[in-house]
Amino acid sequence: MGLLSRLLTLPLEPVRGVVWVAQQVLDEAERKYYDPAPVRRALAALEEELRAGRIDQETFDRHESALLDRLEEIARHRPGAS
Repeated sequence: MGLLSRLLTLPLEPVRGVVWVAQQVLDEAERKYYDPAPVRRALAALEEELRAGRIDQETFDRHESALLDRLEEIARHRPGAS
């Protein structure tokens, strides 16, 4: 029966392939979106900008707040986060 059902559903294989590829793309996009490393690098660069005097404290605070919010979002998304 397995061979017969496989033959009958053979026309659906291209659709299954597209769904699999779409899932792989989604998984990779989520992995990159929820990676904390770029956010941490941006925080370090922001602090360097402040120390070098290229931005003022108000600008630093505004951007730092947004980046810290992003890190919190990433932490909530991780498995096991409450």
